Amino acid sequence: MTNDAVKTTMDAPTSTNKAALAMVTALFFMWGFITVLNDILIPHLRSIFELNYAEVMLVQFSFFSAYFVFSFPSGKLVERFGYKRAMVVGLCTMGAGALGFIAAASVPSFALFLCALIVVAAGMTVLQVAANPYVAVLGPASTASSRLNLAQAFNSLGTTLGPFLGSLVILGRAPQVVQDLHALSSAQLQQYRLQEAASVKLPYFGIGLTLLALALALGFSHLPNIAGEESKVAAGRAPRSIWKHSRLLLAAIAIFTYVGGEVAIGSFLVNYLSQPDIANLAQKTAAGYVSFYWGGAMIGRFIGSALLQRIKTATLLAVFASVACALVVTSMATSGHVAAWSILAVGLFNSIMFPSIFTMGIEGMGALTGKASGLLIAAIIGGAIVPEIQGIFADHIGIHAAFFVPAICYVYIIFFAVRCSRDVVAPGIALPAEFVPPA
Repeated sequence: MTNDAVKTTMDAPTSTNKAALAMVTALFFMWGFITVLNDILIPHLRSIFELNYAEVMLVQFSFFSAYFVFSFPSGKLVERFGYKRAMVVGLCTMGAGALGFIAAASVPSFALFLCALIVVAAGMTVLQVAANPYVAVLGPASTASSRLNLAQAFNSLGTTLGPFLGSLVILGRAPQVVQDLHALSSAQLQQYRLQEAASVKLPYFGIGLTLLALALALGFSHLPNIAGEESKVAAGRAPRSIWKHSRLLLAAIAIFTYVGGEVAIGSFLVNYLSQPDIANLAQKTAAGYVSFYWGGAMIGRFIGSALLQRIKTATLLAVFASVACALVVTSMATSGHVAAWSILAVGLFNSIMFPSIFTMGIEGMGALTGKASGLLIAAIIGGAIVPEIQGIFADHIGIHAAFFVPAICYVYIIFFAVRCSRDVVAPGIALPAEFVPPA
């Protein structure tokens, strides 16, 4: 190899910075907790505003569309100001959005709820664009997937606690079934909506204050800057555009399908478990069972973090995606407790998918790591589109049969894992120099 060939001199850490990892892990917990509350908001807002499935899935559509809209601007923000400052901005933005729920509940207005969700998601996008690659480079490249799985496990701890606490404070006063709100007068309907919407004020006020406190703590913390040089790529030797990296593009589609499938299942769980032929649970009780779905992801990530020390990432991803697909099909083909528990068990096998796909997607990207991260975060828009598609099918063919939509998503992830298992990628995940803020 001549001096004109590829030169990649990266000062990659030889051990994991545990203090920095612990600080950033707290952010993973918070955005998991907040994201999963959407699963509680969906049945609650559906009852208050008399929405069908397609309409109420605008909650997820608005929330996850923000990832696509704000991901690339977030990447620019991180490039200019660095990881820590970007994460502080993200936390402050999320805090403002959470406090916006108080205004939305005071009207009450479904449109204002959607606007508040968009602001929360915009801040969360900044966090994800910064935090995911930051965790990946906080230690040796060889353990990046394991490290990100560990951080995502605490994200899943947030998604596990969220449905349980949300069901107590948000659904606690909501009616189990709303028979016919059209029978109420305009004044009675407005009073009903004010009373039921008020249940979101206290939890989101607390969330807003917590996020602002975290922003303050992070601002005064001493997170390390992990410096590295830009890759010097000889002309014609390697593509300098992310759009020429086929593995990255396939990973973006895999993130789209994974997030779409996972969110679609979680979004329908309360209504699905309330079906007479599934579990026949009251909505408040069904919301508690959502914790099993997200709790499975938490357990799976702790287990996956250990397994990935020994098993190739692509191999484990293929196995987990295959089992997840089989469980969804089983739920569709059965009823009662078998259908209920098989769909809840999907969470266990969702566990390693996002961090594994993410690290496989940015592997070997060198100076393009930041832009690659932005593309993968933009692909989270799958959480907006796939649930909406499933909602449309649920309105026409029933909620049970509509689960074929996430099943298809898992089929693609299997293809992606098998395809990547045959690839040979240059080792190392490099932090681009432009991601380190100027002194």
